[in-house]
Amino acid sequence: MTTRIQNMTTGAPVSLIVSFAIPLMVGNVFQQLYTVVDSMVVGRCLGVDALAALGATTWPNWVVLGFIQGLTQGFAILMSQAFGAGNEKQLRKVTGNSIVLSGICSVILLASGLLMARTLLVLLKTPDGIISYGILYLQISLLGVPVITGYNLLAAILRSLGDGKTPLIAMAVASLVNVGLDLLFVMVFEWGIAGAAVATVAAQFCSCVFCLGYMRKIPLLSLSGEDFRIDKKLVRRMFVLSTPMALQNLLIAGGGMIVQTVVNRFGLIFIAGFTAGSKLHGVLEIATSSYGFAMTTYVGQNLGARNTGRIREGVRAALKVAVCTSLVISTVMLLIGKPVLGAFVSGTASEVTETIAVAYEYLAIMCVCLPILYVLYVIRSSIQGMGNTFWPMVSGIGELIMRTGAALLLPSMIGGTGVFLAEVLAWAGADVVLILSYLYLMNKRTFTEAAYAK
Repeated sequence: MTTRIQNMTTGAPVSLIVSFAIPLMVGNVFQQLYTVVDSMVVGRCLGVDALAALGATTWPNWVVLGFIQGLTQGFAILMSQAFGAGNEKQLRKVTGNSIVLSGICSVILLASGLLMARTLLVLLKTPDGIISYGILYLQISLLGVPVITGYNLLAAILRSLGDGKTPLIAMAVASLVNVGLDLLFVMVFEWGIAGAAVATVAAQFCSCVFCLGYMRKIPLLSLSGEDFRIDKKLVRRMFVLSTPMALQNLLIAGGGMIVQTVVNRFGLIFIAGFTAGSKLHGVLEIATSSYGFAMTTYVGQNLGARNTGRIREGVRAALKVAVCTSLVISTVMLLIGKPVLGAFVSGTASEVTETIAVAYEYLAIMCVCLPILYVLYVIRSSIQGMGNTFWPMVSGIGELIMRTGAALLLPSMIGGTGVFLAEVLAWAGADVVLILSYLYLMNKRTFTEAAYAK
């Protein structure tokens, strides 16, 4: 049962990174599948208003999801370093403490999210005609916070050991469940937008159970009661790493919500088009997080093994592969984008035409600038794998400033296109911070390793 665990401290970096990332990419395909199916079913069966409501909840949902992902990814950095160093006792201790802390945080997030759902959508200036749909969808989605936390933590634990295949299988199972339940709840039971939310939560539960079942069969992760006992010194280290990552995601979400307020001012057609484009924007990012997870694990394990040279070599290889991947994905999406977007929209002929026009303009801008995003993920995740989460957080501040500044200023000059460009400018701002930070840290790390060798 341990054959999926992968030691990334030996072997050709490019083959290790790609072989680790490919299962995650396939898993992201399945994840995007159920996101896209949600939008298609809602848009086609319930109309433009419901699709716009779904889009209005995107960033409030990401506030919670981003915090969870940042937290669990931060915990996993110490796991990958312990694994790379061959310290099994420390690995189990970090894993046990992570489970306890994640459980506590999920309860807090669930309670605060439910209390703030309506307030967030009001602050985002969600149109009156769709706010009730949005509140319903968001509240049901938030009920799944403990499940989402469980899956993200379990997937992070497995990835820290070099296992990208189990999260893939779990996501595939979840996607199939979600598609089936979407069709059942929305089209057969006629539960409306609530049915789409319930289907998603149920699918996430399946992925969580699958990962847990596999993890319990790994001897390396056979935890004892002692491993769950809170170690204050260890917890401080865990939060030092994870808090900046969670805050980084919150900053990105904050910028996204400001953008959403601008989007909401353009009316329902623009909101629906922006939502449809955003769902395919998610498809563009299929490989970004995969390369990111691969680099966090790769760098973390090699840092634990004190091998700086392999880190540098791996980052160079990952950048080349990531940029090439982004160009292929962009080309394909530019060619098939319009027909695919048509599957999201129903309504009068003029509504459909206008909505698709908005969506495709957004998609085209994202495609042309996609390499900027792929560089961002590789560099940011590499820095995080080194155990430095401060500079990635600073890059999040750069994203916030660029995204919100552009979204607030450009629409008055060039209309809705300004909203779309805000995303690209946010990526570029983050890249500047991250590239400079990486060069500085690697130079510093080289001197540290040289001193250690002496």
